[in-house]
Amino acid sequence: MGREIHDIFVIGGGINGCGIARDAVGRGYSVALAEMNDFASGTSSGATKLIHGGLRYLEHYEFRLVRESLMEREILWAMAPHIIWPLRFVLPYHKGGIRPAWLIRLGLFLYDHLGGRKLLPATSVLDMRRDPAGKPLKALFAKAFEYSDGWVDDARMVVLNARDAADKGATIMPRTKVVSARRENGLWQIETTDTVTGHNDSHQARMLVNAAGPWVDHVIRSAFGQNEAHHVRLVQGSHIIVKKKFDDPRAYFFQNPDNRIIFAIPYEGDFTLIGTTDRDYTADPKDVRISEEETVYLCNAASEYFKEPVRPEDIVWTYSAVRPLYDDGASKAQEATRDYVLKLEGEGSAAPLLNVFGGKLTTYRRLSEHALEKIGAAIGVKGAPWTANSHLPGGDFPVKGYEAEVARLKRRYPFLTDSHARRLVRRYGTKAEMLLGDASGAEDLGRLFGGDLYEAEVKYLVEHEWARHGEDVLWRRTKDGLRLSKEQAQSLEEYMAAIPAMAG
Repeated sequence: MGREIHDIFVIGGGINGCGIARDAVGRGYSVALAEMNDFASGTSSGATKLIHGGLRYLEHYEFRLVRESLMEREILWAMAPHIIWPLRFVLPYHKGGIRPAWLIRLGLFLYDHLGGRKLLPATSVLDMRRDPAGKPLKALFAKAFEYSDGWVDDARMVVLNARDAADKGATIMPRTKVVSARRENGLWQIETTDTVTGHNDSHQARMLVNAAGPWVDHVIRSAFGQNEAHHVRLVQGSHIIVKKKFDDPRAYFFQNPDNRIIFAIPYEGDFTLIGTTDRDYTADPKDVRISEEETVYLCNAASEYFKEPVRPEDIVWTYSAVRPLYDDGASKAQEATRDYVLKLEGEGSAAPLLNVFGGKLTTYRRLSEHALEKIGAAIGVKGAPWTANSHLPGGDFPVKGYEAEVARLKRRYPFLTDSHARRLVRRYGTKAEMLLGDASGAEDLGRLFGGDLYEAEVKYLVEHEWARHGEDVLWRRTKDGLRLSKEQAQSLEEYMAAIPAMAG
């Protein structure tokens, strides 16, 4: 029987749950967090991986969401310059397109001036007949607009929020299912099961936060017994990864004839990411997979623009996730709001409940602050907002200091190749030295599993980031799955099965 009475018990190990847990424990609340699977194993690792204002949301008049998102871009970049960095987007234009040039200009003017842009460069206009951005595209475009947004390693952002919450005293429980939650004697009585060991436990908390993402309604129905709960609209978004289609460091924003958009983004050095789709989803979120229809759609849509067509046989990896959008009754999946909604139940009484619906990567920090406002009103205020000037673990170097940090790591460990040093700084920032320890040569890093993934890195992920399976390492903590063979991946899985889980 768990003895400690937590102030807050959070259900959900996606970006919203981990962000709320980090913010709350940093203010002095006692926090426990339970995630049924691995961190970011659902929606939070299945996004297009952008820190962006949401240019297309302007068409749906979501000005508050766009302004908040724009203001967050540089705050998040400063918080985590190892896993977040600026990216320029090229939006090709031709006469007779879906959106007239004046509308695009107006949208980009608002995008530049709605708020928060200090370091990111402003919008510019490109001559596509001369600019290198026109080289890989068909000769359809004389002009393009170029604007700024950002890129994020989404799964790492989630686990780093969880790591920081744990470092500040939160109880973090991955692979732990909430079986039931009931109000009793003015507290939440929560029953959990460890999905690995089968061990059952009990917890008490003054307040419960349901941030289970696509499963938020499922938690309301199963754990609370509210069988009619229906608050989220599940929208499937799928992406394909192909061998690199262009050498330019910029990304492309393509407007499709069906009024939908897709991005083509440089990915992990040697690849191009193409996505996303938007279609309603009604099955279990854990079973989501890219469909043949979506695969064909993305290939055909990209092929409308690139000189070299994108074919299904070019695909080296796909990923798909379900976005838990708040159900606002929009007729089309791509029109449903990306804004978040926080609903407090039991305000003014014992054992309140906060349900979190919707949200996006870019606004997770502000969502957490708004959640803490409601938590403070319900169980008493502790501390003050603090995350705007904070750093995620490893991100404590200047916002434009990535190159200097790579150089510093190479001086400290001269045996590292340039690509290896760059990858380590991109994944771990200043924590890379903690991973490498006293190594004076590659042989000190232990077994090589493939690429530049060594035993030392795997052990670090097990000991500090809750990695338990090969998939956790290859597809969430890193993207080395793109470079390891099936045999190498299997060898890693066998290695990890033989070592105990250690993170806490």
